[in-house]
Amino acid sequence: MNILDKIIEHKRSEVEGRKELYPVKLLEQTIYFDTPTVSLRKYLKREDKVGIIAEIKRRSPSEGDINPYIDVENLSIGYMQAGASALSVLTDNKFFGGSSEDLTVARKFNFCPILRKDFIIDEYQIAEAKSIGADAILLIASVLSPSQLKELAKFANGLGLEVLMEVHGQNEFESHFNEDVSVIGVNNRNLEDFSVTIDTSLEMASQLPSDLVKVSESGISSAEAILKLSDAGYDGFLIGSHFMRHAVPQEACSDLIRGVSRSKSTKLSA
Repeated sequence: MNILDKIIEHKRSEVEGRKELYPVKLLEQTIYFDTPTVSLRKYLKREDKVGIIAEIKRRSPSEGDINPYIDVENLSIGYMQAGASALSVLTDNKFFGGSSEDLTVARKFNFCPILRKDFIIDEYQIAEAKSIGADAILLIASVLSPSQLKELAKFANGLGLEVLMEVHGQNEFESHFNEDVSVIGVNNRNLEDFSVTIDTSLEMASQLPSDLVKVSESGISSAEAILKLSDAGYDGFLIGSHFMRHAVPQEACSDLIRGVSRSKSTKLSA
């Protein structure tokens, strides 16, 4: 059993427990459940941004603790002030050290799109995402059948949430993509052995429809990489560990965004 299998096995048990503690009727009472969402897809297309989705992540199965003592309020505000297009918040606790409360805190202090990044396998988690203030959810093709992903994406759209569908290869895209998916994310990390290369995104770029909003995920740490991915057709760049390894992640985010902006200006003037 690889780490992804272990995560999904635990998630099934966790979701059943949460259903008993916090029924959907209770989730529907939160102030966010009827609040209009902000479009991740539109923000990734904004010309005044560079497309970075800045992630809040305390730890990971591959690295262990990365930055366990973060202040979500200050970090989320710092990411936005740095110029990030959106936030991604890990809400899985057992494997990533996150919580639903992390996302709600980020929502309280920011008006940007917020992606709930978790291992979603049940409609309950989508209702939960809406109740804590998320604007979009992650659906991972490799842990869902095409019919499951379609049903979950349709349910999310019904609540006003956008769907970022994560794939690791062209086969997953072809088998799982449907009209309720708003954004395609290509994960550069192999979830079985944790190896990472942006070549995964670059190789897939020409195989994806040009009109889709596309995000490259994992292994991105330089302006050069972002420019290369942007030239290949990517609109967004989900970055977590690179920022979180710094003592002040928002400063690392600011430095990278400035670097991208300078490189783009140099390229245009050349």
